[in-house]
Amino acid sequence: MILDFASRLVAWQRLWGRHDLPWQAHAPGDAYPVWVSEIMLQQTQVETVLPYYRKFMARFPDVASLAAASEDEVLAHWSGLGYYSRARNLHGAARQVVERHDGRFPQAPEALLALPGIGRSTAAAIGAFAFGQRAAILDGNVKRVMTRIFGVEGWPGEKPVENRLWQLAESLLPDEDVGPYTQGLMDLGATVCTRARPRCDVCPFRDLCVACLTGRQRELPVSRPRKALPERRVGMLVLLHAGEVLVVKRPAVGVWGGLWSLPEYAAEADAGEAARQLGLMPGKITPLAPRVHGFTHFRLHIQPWLVEVEARESRLRESPGQLWVPLPGLDAYGVPAPVRRILGAV
Repeated sequence: MILDFASRLVAWQRLWGRHDLPWQAHAPGDAYPVWVSEIMLQQTQVETVLPYYRKFMARFPDVASLAAASEDEVLAHWSGLGYYSRARNLHGAARQVVERHDGRFPQAPEALLALPGIGRSTAAAIGAFAFGQRAAILDGNVKRVMTRIFGVEGWPGEKPVENRLWQLAESLLPDEDVGPYTQGLMDLGATVCTRARPRCDVCPFRDLCVACLTGRQRELPVSRPRKALPERRVGMLVLLHAGEVLVVKRPAVGVWGGLWSLPEYAAEADAGEAARQLGLMPGKITPLAPRVHGFTHFRLHIQPWLVEVEARESRLRESPGQLWVPLPGLDAYGVPAPVRRILGAV
């Protein structure tokens, strides 16, 4: 164990850490900006999050405005950031904070953990940054820092390895300066102890780090056992009529849950027949450039077809879960990034 781990890290953070992130400018006790940033930063890098965070906070500056918004509007402001269950959880949690906690974020860890989308590490980060609470975090960056410095073997996704890392994280917590310490862990993992090409020459632990001393930076942390990703194929219809495109609401659970997307059909089926089954009379049909989108558990191959609709039945004008939207008006809807790129090429 490194006896002065916390003091080294805090001293380094004050000199070299990040101090100008927009969510760091919150008032003491204001958990809202911390919470929004922590949810956005789950599985997403700071550079990607920054423009989305600013846009999101401009529209939803507090928990009351977020709770009062519709899910569609929240998803529209999240569109492109991915992992859309985070946005739905954020919205649901905001409503619970308003309805059950009088619009104030609870400070008790168990109450934070009861909110949708908040796990152990996220609750600890909110507690540390917003309320100065002494709690350990263990996100992806911190796991990488811990495994390298202390030479922890095994894939961090395995329960015994994760438990060992939690024990380490909790044992290293300082009695004071928890905020700078927690930020230091995040900063060290994000800017120095990076996944590729770590900057060991400027690391405050280079003289004690197991990975650095043994040349095992590429081996630690141990990678997840590789599995071949399944390949899925689907056809999508870009149905245009009078300057409008037909979009359909996806189920709340599953890929792109709750977003507006294009009608799908079996990849081997006929695009014209798929349009007719929707009650449309297709005219000219043109293949668009195929797309490939990678998810965590599979790769999706999309073959889009541009279908110029000659006529549509009246039942499709106001059908639940289906909308005809002018192409320039799609920004008001939550549309998955790959679908938005398909429509951008029309």
